[in-house]
Amino acid sequence: MKKSKIAVLIPCYNESKTIEKVVKDYKEALPDADIYVYDNNSSDKTDEIAAKAGAIVRYEYRQGKGNVIRTMFREIKADCYLMIDGDDTYPCECAREMCNLVLDGKADMVVGDRLSSTYFTENKRPFHNFGNRIVRFLINKLFKNKVKDIMTGYRAFSYDFVKGFPVLSKGFEIETEMTIHAVDKNYKIIEIPVTYRDRPEGSTSKLNTYSDGFKVLKTIATLFKEYKPSAFFNIFAVIFLIISMILGLPVFIEYFKTGLVPRFPSLIVSGVLLILSILFWITGIILQVIVKKNRQMYELYLNLLKVKDE
Repeated sequence: MKKSKIAVLIPCYNESKTIEKVVKDYKEALPDADIYVYDNNSSDKTDEIAAKAGAIVRYEYRQGKGNVIRTMFREIKADCYLMIDGDDTYPCECAREMCNLVLDGKADMVVGDRLSSTYFTENKRPFHNFGNRIVRFLINKLFKNKVKDIMTGYRAFSYDFVKGFPVLSKGFEIETEMTIHAVDKNYKIIEIPVTYRDRPEGSTSKLNTYSDGFKVLKTIATLFKEYKPSAFFNIFAVIFLIISMILGLPVFIEYFKTGLVPRFPSLIVSGVLLILSILFWITGIILQVIVKKNRQMYELYLNLLKVKDE
């Protein structure tokens, strides 16, 4: 029987304070796994420390976590992929359970759920906590799901998910993109609560609360448009329709009472907005058909991928 291969993926940028412990912890938790550290232009000898600790060190010179994940997913072949951060904030005790859920075929993506555990008490950055709540609310409402931790960096993936995931994000918004892709493509998702501990003293977060938070919100809006174009464009169609009616109805009421149209500018603007509303509605319908066709093609691609591997 073929032995299942596990790859532990650790994207790193200046994590010299913690990377040795992280590599050793996961080598102990998953002795049969290959530990990959992808260095993203670190200037503090993260790569040397990781190599001495026993990791396979590779490099990604395009800055950004999304760029690192893209390269990892393309270069590494395994039955199960465990993605973690190099900052020693995630417990290695959950690693085996997460990998087994994937290897047993019970999940395509296992999410290490921090928010149901110790995140809000351990994380000393209140705006990060608020941002996590906002992102979770938006994605679950827009995509009709109940994922508890959208932005966690602790996940396990199946081979099909990794090789079928088109990475578009360049930075920290990659986790949001992963979650939306899994939900939209009907992958099997399991969440398990994991304890979260804040970074040790001397280790600093690379996440900028405001600029990266804005990028995440922008990514949500973009993916909502691309994955659910009918709902996205219908929002604008309804807004323009309501404004058109507010401007146009008084003009028509006055016309039926007096036979006169004294407010031509209001009538013209109302007509233009009505046309825009119809155009947005039609655009949404056309794009939704295209999205449905792309989903069908994606399923066929996964079938071909399975046949090729066999």
